[in-house]
Amino acid sequence: MSDFQLYFLTGLRHVLSFDGLDHILFLIMLALPYTFKDWRQVALLATIFTVGHTMTLALAVYVLGHISPAPIEFLIALTIFLTAVFNIFRQAKGSSLSTVNLMAVTTLFFGIVHGLGFGKDFRMLASGNSGNKFITLLEFTLGLESAQLIVVLCVLVIGVIACDALKVNRRDWLLVISAFVAGISATYLIERRFW
Repeated sequence: MSDFQLYFLTGLRHVLSFDGLDHILFLIMLALPYTFKDWRQVALLATIFTVGHTMTLALAVYVLGHISPAPIEFLIALTIFLTAVFNIFRQAKGSSLSTVNLMAVTTLFFGIVHGLGFGKDFRMLASGNSGNKFITLLEFTLGLESAQLIVVLCVLVIGVIACDALKVNRRDWLLVISAFVAGISATYLIERRFW
């Protein structure tokens, strides 16, 4: 297996595994309000999330020392919870998707937080590569971005099936799924308290 395959697949598995549940839940909440006609916006948000995540991984490799994982795990759960609650309130107010700029800035910050959660592991992964650490980061990021776009695509497809084929009310779909994920992430918040 080539280095590219190794680090690309590691990036894929970082999201598309049980260990990547935090990524999956966040991406579900990020993509849920959108439909296929909005695919560019939600793909851009997923990429912005990847950029934030990658910025932190780069810092982990080149600058950062040890950061305590307990507050980071709490903050990751908080990002999922806040995004779910935002979806609920956005639907309750009946607002449109004109909040993309707010979502872009928030998503970048949340990507940074999620990257902090994997920073130590990625630093160890990159140190095992005697080659260029930047190339390792790029290969991992390509896998990460691919996995995130797969999750976004799945959310959009399931939304079409639920709302168009099964005639579930789109507003109800968003509220129920968001409330469910908010409940899961609230449980994580309680479990991951660090004080």
